[in-house]
Amino acid sequence: MSLVKLNIKGISYSQTQNGAYALILNEVDGDRKLPIVIGAFEAQSIAIALEKEISPPRPLTHDLFKNFADRFDIVVKQVIIHKLVDGVFYSSLICERDKIEEIIDARTSDAIALALRFHAPIFTYKNILDKAGIYLKVNPEKEDTNKEEDILLDALVAEELETASPSETFASKTIEELNRLLEEAVANEDYEKAAHIRDEISKRK
Repeated sequence: MSLVKLNIKGISYSQTQNGAYALILNEVDGDRKLPIVIGAFEAQSIAIALEKEISPPRPLTHDLFKNFADRFDIVVKQVIIHKLVDGVFYSSLICERDKIEEIIDARTSDAIALALRFHAPIFTYKNILDKAGIYLKVNPEKEDTNKEEDILLDALVAEELETASPSETFASKTIEELNRLLEEAVANEDYEKAAHIRDEISKRK
């Protein structure tokens, strides 16, 4: 079976399912998206790895795993989403130490959180993408096709996970207030809030 390389499109939050998020993976050499439901902790860990500007004061579990692996010269070479059963994705970590390769079973959300920290590629098998992958039809004649794609993606995810805006708005805050709130959120390990604040700051630059 041939492998298909994936990258991370984004994460959508669900207000209808408590603590549920949808991780959207994108086919690198194609147009299909692969939505995967993950938990809040894993979503937070993935978001932290994606947001380079946010540095937690203490290591998260996946950071601890990375530090442990580095200390003992263990490298995660790649992640493979190898099975889909009843809507649940199963993944493997392909690890290497002293030129000896080992395959370790892992939840897909954990595997992707670690892949980001090891800068390891993410793959799935073609038959899994054929079964669970979704095409988003956008109009190539429109100038802002990325925006149109995002709208369609949000509508798609909303069928299972209704995407919601954060309850707290930061539009009325000054940059100084936002920077202070960002520091407080990171200190309190509220990384979801920190990500929203950082997004508001980025919009004003």
